[in-house]
Amino acid sequence: MSSSVHEFHRYADVEAALADPHLVPPPAESGPPGSMAWLRATVARFSAGEVHARRRALVEADLARLDPAALRRAAASGHDGDARLVVVRTVAECLGLPEAVAVVAGAYFSGGDQADADAAVAWLLPRLGGPDEQEVAANRIGLLVQACAATGDLIDNARLAADGLPAGYSTEALLAETLRHDPPVRAMRRLAVRDTRVAGIEISQGDLVILNIAAANRDPELFADPETFNLERSGPPPLTFGGGRRPCPGSDHALALAAGVLDRATADHTPVTDDRDPAKVLAAMVEHVLALAATWTAWDGRLFPIDGRIYTPHKAIRRVADHLVDHLAEMEARLAGEEAQPDRWHASAITTDADLAPFTQADLDEARSRLTRLARIWVNRLDALTPDQFDHTPGVGWSVRQLAFHLTGSAYYADAVGDLTPAEQRQS
Repeated sequence: MSSSVHEFHRYADVEAALADPHLVPPPAESGPPGSMAWLRATVARFSAGEVHARRRALVEADLARLDPAALRRAAASGHDGDARLVVVRTVAECLGLPEAVAVVAGAYFSGGDQADADAAVAWLLPRLGGPDEQEVAANRIGLLVQACAATGDLIDNARLAADGLPAGYSTEALLAETLRHDPPVRAMRRLAVRDTRVAGIEISQGDLVILNIAAANRDPELFADPETFNLERSGPPPLTFGGGRRPCPGSDHALALAAGVLDRATADHTPVTDDRDPAKVLAAMVEHVLALAATWTAWDGRLFPIDGRIYTPHKAIRRVADHLVDHLAEMEARLAGEEAQPDRWHASAITTDADLAPFTQADLDEARSRLTRLARIWVNRLDALTPDQFDHTPGVGWSVRQLAFHLTGSAYYADAVGDLTPAEQRQS
């Protein structure tokens, strides 16, 4: 008799499945000691019963050595760079362990070609435990890999969410809503080891159960508008860290690490202002962008990667214009006494088909009309403000002066593409 697959997406149903003792993670097929397959088969995450309890205790013992508050401070004040490496280095340093686990993380859940990951596991194994402590070492590697992969994804998702939000929200609120709206773990798999029943559905031994965490966290029965990002939302906790019989033992530590990295980003990215006229500074930025754009009709279709994102001439114009519109709407709302509306821009995270289109003289003409008009709206509005409105803007977020100086950073998108004047023309 073939097994069946069941999927649950309602919050109550997923919560019930997580609490069912007869639904366990599918076991991982093992391999030679020191391989990725062996690691997956030896960690608590893919274990069940007494074996899971024993391995979970090993993880909890290491986590007990880590104070979440200290982790947050360390993440906020320590390493720069990719969130995954920052998280791993922070945890490894606090535990006195090597940090070479980033290469393992990519293969930990997905399988596939894992030669590099196998080599990394083999290298880490003797360094994280003695000859008779392979299970201890495996679960330490698993702990670091979880920090690298899942916590890193949580930070990235929170950054994307924050990209279109007005300043002034708390890190805790942003993380809570990111866990609900865009969780790093979107689904969990469970295997029925005995016949059971969930939400009125009969599940036979051997059946596979898919728990749609992302959908459950946005269950329409819990939230009137589940697709809207709302930092003031109340409701049951997201199921991203699991629940029932197997809640994640490191949830507090993961949130502390993510908060620390985001705290640092918030502190580092507060706009720096000076005594220059914000209107003139902003207008000069747009002039700089259009001067570069005048060279983009020579674009040959190649992509420009920078800071993990891809840019093209059309994408650069789109991002500059959207940035100006976004903060113009924020400023006008706050000056009118309204709450600035959060958005769901995909921003630089996506590259659309339109972004890949040739950049013609007609496109340059359209860009000039669009950006010069947006710049004039900003200049005229800024010129009409009083000094008090500049520096004591109502509502939550940066002041208007800070917003204007922040917008000068939009030159980044154009600079990512750069000057595409052909080399022979530059020499002449």
